[in-house]
Amino acid sequence: MKLTLRTLLVAVAALSFSLPATAASLKVGVVPGVYADSIEALIPEAKAKGLDLEVVEFSDWTTPNIALQSGDIDVNYFQHQPFLDNATRERGYDFKSAGIGVLANIGLYSLKYKKFEDIPENGKVAIANDPVNQGRGLLLLQRAGLLKLKDGVGFKGSLDDITENPKNLSFTEVEGPQLARVTGDVDLAQGYPHFIVASKAFDPSSGLLYSGVDDKQFAIIFAVKSDRVEDPAIKELVTLYQNSQAVKDAINKAFASDTKLYTLPWVATN
Repeated sequence: MKLTLRTLLVAVAALSFSLPATAASLKVGVVPGVYADSIEALIPEAKAKGLDLEVVEFSDWTTPNIALQSGDIDVNYFQHQPFLDNATRERGYDFKSAGIGVLANIGLYSLKYKKFEDIPENGKVAIANDPVNQGRGLLLLQRAGLLKLKDGVGFKGSLDDITENPKNLSFTEVEGPQLARVTGDVDLAQGYPHFIVASKAFDPSSGLLYSGVDDKQFAIIFAVKSDRVEDPAIKELVTLYQNSQAVKDAINKAFASDTKLYTLPWVATN
């Protein structure tokens, strides 16, 4: 049988159409709880759209940015913009936000007392050890009437900015994800509801006070290297995440189906 050039070209074209397109792939760095769970929930839907996601889990709030800087991951999803801004000042990262995700409220929790006025003199308080999240916790303690901060410090406040401490509270600084595990050892603790759910340590809805929806600047972001903000695969990841019912269900479950513990800030902007 004699094959013409035309016949060969038609055969090659037919074969190429029968082969699946090469899927894009992304390694996404997360910490345990809602961030890991919601990205995991997106994997089947993303795969159906030609995007393979690999979830890389970290146990702290420092390593994910180091991994992003080194290229070990393509994007991380664990931090809000003020946290990234602080990390950038300290380490010189050239990262940008490719989009926003869930806004996790923080709370003040006590396994010993039901009211702030019951917190004893010389009580022990556990608070986040990183600058920005510590500031958020201190603002919540100020709202609770337990201390006063220097005027104007806002979420950038630290323990050094406390000007009034009428109960003479002492503070233990703890890595954010570990706060749930030490709550029973202190009189009051700053807490992250999704980490509390993940730890199964106590009821995440038992907080004495929560931050609110006005904290949109603390929505978790998809952080990437600056030169990848317009990467089509990363843009697709954000779009899929924000429009996925599976993601919304995973987020709700991670917050114990309690909508006072979180907000979906992109819903109001879509």
